Amino acid sequence: MVTLKEIESFKDYGKCLSISNGIIEALVTLDLGPRVISFGFKDSQNFMCAEREELGGLGDKAYTDFFGEGRKWENLGGHRIWLSPESYPETYTPDDKPVKYEATSNGAIFYKADDTEIGAKISLELKMDDDDANMQVTMKVQNASDTPKDFAIWALSVCAKNGTMLIPMNTNDTGLLPNRSIAVWPYTDMSDDRIYWGKKYVTVKQNPNCDGPMKLGFDLNGGNAYYILGDEIFAKKYDTNHPNGRYPDGNCSFEVYTNNCMLEFETLGELKTVAPNEISVLKESWSLIKKPCEVDFKNDASIDNLLSKI
Repeated sequence: MVTLKEIESFKDYGKCLSISNGIIEALVTLDLGPRVISFGFKDSQNFMCAEREELGGLGDKAYTDFFGEGRKWENLGGHRIWLSPESYPETYTPDDKPVKYEATSNGAIFYKADDTEIGAKISLELKMDDDDANMQVTMKVQNASDTPKDFAIWALSVCAKNGTMLIPMNTNDTGLLPNRSIAVWPYTDMSDDRIYWGKKYVTVKQNPNCDGPMKLGFDLNGGNAYYILGDEIFAKKYDTNHPNGRYPDGNCSFEVYTNNCMLEFETLGELKTVAPNEISVLKESWSLIKKPCEVDFKNDASIDNLLSKI
C-alpha cells in the first residue's frame, strides 16, 4: 500500500512530501522545486545528492535581467526537469517558489510554479507500485507561450557521491555503418581514469577527489542504465526512438555528468517543435535492486555476470 505524508523539514530543503510503499521511499520538495530530493530503500541510503550548500549555484547580471532581481539558480541536487538544448540563462530556472501537489491513488502529481520567463508549465508525477521497489516518473512540459517552441524534456537525477554509472552500449548490427553516437563535452578528458571504455559497456566512476568535471552523451537504443552505490543499484528505463527520432546534443537520449560533488544520471526526450498549449511528455521507470554479487566495473565479463543476476 502506498502512503503519503507531509514532512515539515528535510535537511535544509524545507517541507517535503513522503511517498512510500514500505519498501522504497521518495521525498519531494514542496517549499521549492519540485525536486525528488531523496529516493532509496526505506530506512537505507539516499541515492540522490542532497548537499545544498556544497552544490552551490550561480547568478549574474544576465541572470537577474532575465529572471528578476534577487533571484539565482541553485543546483539543489535531487531529480529535476529542464529543457534542452541547454542555454544560459534560460535553461537555469530558479526553482525557488512553493510547489502545489495533488494526491493520486499510488502517488502524487507536483506542479511547478509557472516559468513565465520561458513560457513553460511543468509537472512531475510519481506513481509507486504497491509491493515492490519500482516507481514510474512522468514529466510533462506545456508550451505556455503563444509561439511554437523547439525543445526536448531533459530529466536530471543528481546522484550521491562514490557510485558508478553503468551504461550498456548499442549492440545492433549495422554492417558498414556506425551503430552508436557518443558526444563528448570540451572539458572532458577521454583518457580520464574515471571512464572505462569496454566493448559492451561504458562505466563512469564518481570520484570526490577528481580534478574537474566531465560529461558524455549516448544514443542508447535500449534506454536503460544503472547507478551502483555501495550494495544497491538504482536502475532507470526510458522509451527511446533511435534511430528515427531527433535528439539534442548530437542525437543523445542519455547523458552522464560528474564532478567532485555528485554524478548526474540524465535522460532526454525527443527534440520536437511544440505548438502553443501542446504538452510534451517524458516517462522513466525507476527501480531499486540489491546488488547480487561483486563486480569489476572495468571488465565486461564481470559486468555481464552482474546484469545476468538482476
